[in-house]
Amino acid sequence: MFENVFVQIAAILGLATLGGLLARLLRQPLLVAFIAVGILIGPSGLGMVGYSSEIELFARLGIALLLFVVGLKLDLHIIRTVGPVALASGLGQVLFTSVVGYLIALLLGMSHVAAIYVAVALTFSSTIIIVKLLSDKREVDALHGRIAVGFLIVQDIVVVLVMIALTAFGQPASEVSLLQEGLFILLKGALMLVTVALLMRYVLPGLLHRIAHSVELLMLFAIAWAVIGAVAGDALGFSKEVGAFLAGISIASTQYREQVAARLVSLRDFLLLFFFIELGASLNLGTLGHQAGDAAIFSLFVLFGNPLIVMAIMGYMGYRKRTGFLAGLTVAQISEFSLILAALGLSLGHLEQDTVGLITLVGLITISASTYMILYSHPLYERLAPWLSLFERKVPHRELDSPVGDEGKVDVLLIGLGRFGSAVAEHLYERGSRLLAVDFDPELVKSHTEKGYTVHYGDAEDPEFIGSLPLAQVKWVVSTVRDRAINRMLLNGLHEQGYRGRVAVATSSRHEAKLFEQEGVDLVLIPYDDAAKEAADRLMAHSTSHNKPEEHSA
Repeated sequence: MFENVFVQIAAILGLATLGGLLARLLRQPLLVAFIAVGILIGPSGLGMVGYSSEIELFARLGIALLLFVVGLKLDLHIIRTVGPVALASGLGQVLFTSVVGYLIALLLGMSHVAAIYVAVALTFSSTIIIVKLLSDKREVDALHGRIAVGFLIVQDIVVVLVMIALTAFGQPASEVSLLQEGLFILLKGALMLVTVALLMRYVLPGLLHRIAHSVELLMLFAIAWAVIGAVAGDALGFSKEVGAFLAGISIASTQYREQVAARLVSLRDFLLLFFFIELGASLNLGTLGHQAGDAAIFSLFVLFGNPLIVMAIMGYMGYRKRTGFLAGLTVAQISEFSLILAALGLSLGHLEQDTVGLITLVGLITISASTYMILYSHPLYERLAPWLSLFERKVPHRELDSPVGDEGKVDVLLIGLGRFGSAVAEHLYERGSRLLAVDFDPELVKSHTEKGYTVHYGDAEDPEFIGSLPLAQVKWVVSTVRDRAINRMLLNGLHEQGYRGRVAVATSSRHEAKLFEQEGVDLVLIPYDDAAKEAADRLMAHSTSHNKPEEHSA
């Protein structure tokens, strides 16, 4: 083992880089590679790196920044939108998994106490891992991403209450009052929310306006605010994740959130590397061999049972089966909290080492497997979609506030209302075009609806949604989403629906533009190149008109 911390960190970074390179060559997720590197260099492997307070510090900072950035992207309007379904699906999944997991544990011959711990451990999903994967896929802002983040935060709050209850369960009744402790936690939670609300209203807007004159100072404040929020959440009896998340929400309604979020991403990813290394190094593989059978049963239950209950709840509440499926996959693993819970049970004398090893093995299996499930969620949905109609109402009213197709004739169907798409939509509308716009961001849908043209929530990758659009009336389908994979999915969906109008897609490179032209796209838009060309043409035209009188007079 390296005694020098600097040498430890150098070894971690070097081996993580090699592991990441190997993963890229094998087309495997980096997250799984980093956990594997942690196992390799930890006590269960080569023993090169042991416990280090510095490495743990880096890991905790990465967690704080991760949840802070997520909070930055969720303002109060979005929370009101997804709050009910997040609460219902989060609590519903916790109840279902704990009850069924407890019964499975009893059938496998476990004691009642061990069965309770295992059932509770199976209940919680890893907020950190899921948010990292959704961020990498740029799906935190999608409806299913927001719902997933919502019920993961609900789980984090529940796990705190569960740990209080289990701790009290192991102590004499005179030493602690569970009811008093629970009420005290609720009081502290209410105090924390009120404090955040007051800061959002009276302090942070003005403070940020003053700080924003210096970008360096703004970034320093953001990092400090994230860490202070995490510390406050931990000190009040909640998790660091909840505190950092609320810190992000507190400045999410300001105009600086995009700049802060963009600049923190690289630092966040660097620090999170230490979390995944630490997670792998903390896994004790020496006690796992004879637990493989039971671990396989529990892992299958988590991988399939948890997503199914989330899909059932969301389908009942009126969401599309696709939204329910993508959100449900995020609960197909157990959390690092599960390992902490097992360690707590061992320290209290409630569990034996074998049960701790079982929970550890389930964590290793489900975290690895669910990573692939989430990364390849869209191809998985395409294959399973015909069998998922059971989880969708005939009219998924939560995502269809008004029937698509009742707008009358439509000249242009515009996909994507980002910066470029918004500008295109406004110019088309000003020119009298009958426009129907589609975006997956509920807030963008709401804001653009107020501008006067018809906007619907939807996802260009969803073939069923494409089929619900009034394609027979549309002259142009325009995608302003500069993602080749999404545009390919859109083109395939239009082809399957027999669309005969014209198609325009946006792209970021001339190479991709040529590929789309070869596939029969009528018009390829390259926003920056097109704008630069138009600017050059106007400059040359102005220059020519300016010179003409001089040539004439000569």
